[in-house]
Amino acid sequence: MDSYNSSSSYPYGGSYGYPHVPPSNQQYPHSSTAPYPPPSSAPYPPPNSAPYPPSQSPYPSSYPSPYNPPSHSHSGPLPYNPYPSAAAPPPPQRTSHSGPLEYGYPPPPHSGPLPYPYQGYPVPPVPYSTPPPPQPYHQHNGSFPYGSSHYQFPHTEPLPPTDSHSDVPSRVNSFTGYQRQDSSSSVGVGSTTGHDSVNYYTSPSYPSVYPHLDDQLANMNLCESHPSAPASPPAPAAPTVLNPPAKYQSLSGKYDDEGSLYGYPNSSFSSNYEPSYSGQLDSSTRPVLVHSPSSVGSPNSQDYQMVPLVNGKGSLKVLLLHGNLDIWVHEAKNLPNMDMFHKTLGDMFYRLPGNSSKITSDPYVSISVNNAVVGRTYVISNSENPVWKQHFSVPVAHYAAEVHFLVKDSDVLGSQLIGVVAVSVADLYSRDKVEGLFPILLTNGKPCKLGAVLGISIRYTPIEMLDIYHHGVGAGPQYYGVPATYFPLRRGGTVNLYQDAHVPDGCLPNIMLDHGKQYVHGKCWNDIFNAIRQARRLVYITGWSVWHKVRLVRDNDSAPDSSLGDLLRSKSQEGVRVLLLVWDDPSSRSIMGYKTDGVMQTHDEETRRFFKHSSVQEVGTIYTHHQKSVLVDADAGNNQRRIIAFLGGLDLCDGRYDTPEHPILRTLKTVHEDDYHNPTYAGNVVGCPREPWHDLHCKIDGPGAYDVLTNFEERWLKASKPHGIKKLKMSYDDALLRIERMPEIMGAGDAPCVSDNSPESWHVQIFRSIDSNSVRGFPKDPKDATAKNLVCGKNVLIDMSIHTAYVTAIRAAQHYIYIENQYFIGSSYNWGSHKDLGANNLIPMEIALKIAAKIKSHERFAAYIVVPMWPEGNPTGAATQRILFWQHKTMQMMYETIYKALVEVGLEAAFLPQDYLNFYCLGNREAISTDDISERASVANTPQALSRKNRRFMIYVHSKGMIVDDEYVILGSANINQRSMEGTRDTEIAMGAYQPHHTWARNLSNPHGEVYGYRMSLWAEHLGVIEDCFTSPESLECVRRVKTMGEMNWKQFAADEVTEMRGHLLKYPVEVDRTGKVRSLPGCETFPDVGGQIIGSFLAIQENLTI
Repeated sequence: MDSYNSSSSYPYGGSYGYPHVPPSNQQYPHSSTAPYPPPSSAPYPPPNSAPYPPSQSPYPSSYPSPYNPPSHSHSGPLPYNPYPSAAAPPPPQRTSHSGPLEYGYPPPPHSGPLPYPYQGYPVPPVPYSTPPPPQPYHQHNGSFPYGSSHYQFPHTEPLPPTDSHSDVPSRVNSFTGYQRQDSSSSVGVGSTTGHDSVNYYTSPSYPSVYPHLDDQLANMNLCESHPSAPASPPAPAAPTVLNPPAKYQSLSGKYDDEGSLYGYPNSSFSSNYEPSYSGQLDSSTRPVLVHSPSSVGSPNSQDYQMVPLVNGKGSLKVLLLHGNLDIWVHEAKNLPNMDMFHKTLGDMFYRLPGNSSKITSDPYVSISVNNAVVGRTYVISNSENPVWKQHFSVPVAHYAAEVHFLVKDSDVLGSQLIGVVAVSVADLYSRDKVEGLFPILLTNGKPCKLGAVLGISIRYTPIEMLDIYHHGVGAGPQYYGVPATYFPLRRGGTVNLYQDAHVPDGCLPNIMLDHGKQYVHGKCWNDIFNAIRQARRLVYITGWSVWHKVRLVRDNDSAPDSSLGDLLRSKSQEGVRVLLLVWDDPSSRSIMGYKTDGVMQTHDEETRRFFKHSSVQEVGTIYTHHQKSVLVDADAGNNQRRIIAFLGGLDLCDGRYDTPEHPILRTLKTVHEDDYHNPTYAGNVVGCPREPWHDLHCKIDGPGAYDVLTNFEERWLKASKPHGIKKLKMSYDDALLRIERMPEIMGAGDAPCVSDNSPESWHVQIFRSIDSNSVRGFPKDPKDATAKNLVCGKNVLIDMSIHTAYVTAIRAAQHYIYIENQYFIGSSYNWGSHKDLGANNLIPMEIALKIAAKIKSHERFAAYIVVPMWPEGNPTGAATQRILFWQHKTMQMMYETIYKALVEVGLEAAFLPQDYLNFYCLGNREAISTDDISERASVANTPQALSRKNRRFMIYVHSKGMIVDDEYVILGSANINQRSMEGTRDTEIAMGAYQPHHTWARNLSNPHGEVYGYRMSLWAEHLGVIEDCFTSPESLECVRRVKTMGEMNWKQFAADEVTEMRGHLLKYPVEVDRTGKVRSLPGCETFPDVGGQIIGSFLAIQENLTI
């Protein structure tokens, strides 16, 4: 629960647009021979420079096509195996280790063409003529530049839908009245803040374009709740979409409820959450864009006109959009003046002599798919004819009937809907591109104003046509990492991967890698301690919590007795610049002698007092400063220094020091004597189990470390500058070292590199979730955001590249995915209920669709997901129960998607959903000693007494990482939930890395590099043994074996008899039936000893703090 304490603003409510800029020396898209642009001539380009520079637009003033598509061993058993053999399916081919594995544990005591009915009036033909626009603003709001991959999208034949849902159910009583949302308010329990929503006129007729001002004010409200969307019905056979005439329709057919508009404004604590429009506009005679035969396919043609089109009755089909949407939002014309109050005043002052100004709308466009906002333009102030020329490349994994373009007027307290343009997904399936001028309509199908139009272009590229989908991560020498990110891929570094804070010698088995190398189990906190001790110029630390009393080294008698605080203070006295960037918990305060520890117990006030006269900087924010990194200078030889960086999930605070054995009781009087941590209990905790802690971390040495340094510098410059009244009390003294002025410290371009010819070389890329409120250096003008691959929000620019990296890696996966994460919540737009929650990150849906695609291709694929047994804290508490409820919804959605794929290919009788996807948690239990007999006789029924009696507790999974195909790893501070992925809430940092000599593309077989060794080491820790099948984690044998072992471990953990556990991986205690339904485990509906429903509960008001 380290990141769940409060609220902040978010501009989209689940927007996942990521900018991408095509290279300046290349027409968009990239050619088939070079799917990525060549890198800059400089060996280490600065952030957001090459290889993704902005390009000048090759298009004239008309609506051009933004595309120009090209043509088309271990050998021998371990001494201990606590698991009996499972019923073995036919064994797959195995890849053996090149040497023996020795495990350090002693033996235990026991073993279609769609008609569009509309009613309304036609719009007279409007010839399209565009004045010369300004330079286009190209923004790819997507993870990938593959929107026009070197696979050519068919032009002559429509693409048949691969999946569909039945007709959208009737949606009634959706919006009645004039709504204004997206307003800000203070955060507090029970409070609701506004959201960027819609406003309509619901009267059947419109005597004028502008209703009377009094009528509008009477119908205005700041926030309104709406019921959740109905569950998506089962998918019928895919319809056939015929070639339609060369017409581009501005709006698609209706949803059975004529004249209603359906949407989901979320009554949550997110002050800038922007719900999408997911409704239907109604008109039987509707204006559409028509291409004349001479203009079709001509990118420079201006031969567009608006003409009426009469459609038959019918309902839209919901189809699967899985791939990329390439979208251009060009301009709008003749927008109405939505600033009615200002218009009334302006009409008076406008007549005054010398006054020629006019106050009017501040428009922007929001793009939504299935109630999830996937992109938005920047706001153009005071314009009824705005020109954006903004480009979005958006990854989508949504079932939807239409893509909606909501034209809105931005106000100080929120926004108003001007009107909507809708493009049917069926059109996107059957046409290469939909583009042109589209009328902006109200809910009744009438234009918001005569002549009001929006110029857009949209193209859908299915996932199968994206190159990365077929070739994995790091494919080929021209792979340039995850595109459209703030930091580019850095080559030639080294990476150390850590599990837990410490791994004692002999604790884990020997794992042999390629080229006869043995995997080295790193000692994370030992390495951090030594790096700080050896620093000569700088030590920069960021953390959610930094506790000055924590001891980093504890494993032997010669370990130094100094605490972290003592070490840092001594380095500062040596002249080393020591800077700490720590989250300022709003609930911990020290005012006039009155002290509060804070809800999250981060020790921020204690640490501040300890470093009162040193360079300590705190960040005050409601959402948490969640990055965890340590930067130091290190010896580079020849009297020079280089920068190295540590980052991941480990904070330097209490409760984090642990080893792969994860003791719960036997170290309470030794290693953990002064470091007890277990927030599950309230009251007396004497003799209670500690909360074991499992985490992932890494060290980066090489050019990638300098990007972590850039992140710290940008954050420090923002956080340390005095604001408000502090400007009067203190001068601004920037404590950052200017390393470019220090010749002994190497720059990024001079840092020692490992040659790409070496099998030890790593390629590293840094990702973030962060916005311009937390960093200094982002452009002030949103038009300039493209050059730095940033996303536009409401008065904020956002770096959302962590989500981009996850989606890219999942799409590239060919064999398996292994995830360890503190939370796993997302893709709420596809849940059976609570679709409007706003947890719209794509990660769970992308995994489910990856598995579904492999099933349909009759290929093996597996996903292993390890989460905590429950979120840290009281498992019976409302917030914890809510998180478990959202997690259950996410699981349910994924298993149902997998089951439907099995049914589609007729394999539902042969395989189970859990043959492809399984969820696990970690737990430990220690055998009884003679000192514990009296405690076993206790009759108390409190969580503390039961835990002492049964000697068991969960191992808290605080990891934030993913391994793909034994070739690619993502590690960092970001959870898989909305808070960590949005970029405007918790600040996060992560790295993605691979070894180019150890990929499937290079070896054409299982890679056995460091990533493979890391995954095998984690499995050895969790399962207490290594078996041959573990080398092929995608195999059915491995999936079923690990599942069986997890089920046995859970039975041992939950049993009345207290026995020593050697394996810690537990099957997550839910039941998944053959059809993918997720229910409580019979006889185990609550967590042992501590209580709380395992599948969670949702009783209170809906909010977004827990997503």
